[in-house]
Amino acid sequence: MEDKLFNYNKIKKKYLKFLKSQEVMSEPFRDKLGQLNKFYLPISKMIAKDYLKKKKTKVIGLTGGQGTGKSTISNILKIILKEAYGLETAIFSIDDFYKTFNERKMLSKKISPLFFTRGVPGTHDIKMLYYCIKNLKNKKFKKIKIPKFDKSIDDRLPKNKWLKINKKPNIVIFEGWCVGATAQKKKDLIIPINKLEKHSDEKKIWRKQVNLELKKNYKKIFNLIDKLIFLKVPSFGYVFKWRLLQEKKLRITSKGNKTMTDKEIYNFIMYYERLTKHMLKTFPRTADIVISIDKKHRLKSIKFR
Repeated sequence: MEDKLFNYNKIKKKYLKFLKSQEVMSEPFRDKLGQLNKFYLPISKMIAKDYLKKKKTKVIGLTGGQGTGKSTISNILKIILKEAYGLETAIFSIDDFYKTFNERKMLSKKISPLFFTRGVPGTHDIKMLYYCIKNLKNKKFKKIKIPKFDKSIDDRLPKNKWLKINKKPNIVIFEGWCVGATAQKKKDLIIPINKLEKHSDEKKIWRKQVNLELKKNYKKIFNLIDKLIFLKVPSFGYVFKWRLLQEKKLRITSKGNKTMTDKEIYNFIMYYERLTKHMLKTFPRTADIVISIDKKHRLKSIKFR
């Protein structure tokens, strides 16, 4: 498991092949080998080192605004952990645990119409998510199916299309835009942060409920995370810009299914604004690894805590 045993050329080859497969309707990745050496190898080394202390399944939280590259980074880490350390990695997103279309419809009638739109805490199936992570960490692991959510149809896929995990993984990468997020102080909820909150959440019912969910249900889940990696964007404005890019890719791969227009994305992003800005304030001090991303969407610097 020493660094000298790395088959660097094999890792490099698989890594470059993967990046090439991701360059669909987006700018080519820059400084590929520089990013591999400066970011991905040191992070993988830290994860492997942590696992090898007790050889118990480790849950790595990977969080950051929409379009920051969480899925790409998760898959790169999976390649390195396998090739360099022989560790098996399972990857899933908090997005795959969204409540179904009908469940959110009921929630929107019961609490606030804003809960119909997937994204914020309160729109995930918390019981299922908690059980999945607990089971993956448990010594008595049982075969499990991880749900799959299709954003182009805004609903969960049937069970025969879910991700099967038949063998207990060494590492779990649990990624998502709000993974690890903490509740805000009550006084911070008073002033609306954008037009959505001002006009559609005048009584603060939605934002208070989101905050309560974080304080209670989500805290229990996020406590199961062993290490948290935060992808820090230059500002919230770039979340919108990069989310647009994400949607362009989705338009190519969605095979005629419904995708969002630029205006719809602008409105959609407002649901994420409060929590994303709160995370940008708090996570640079609390996350185990903070990766700063520059305005050109490149990994700029890394800080280990």
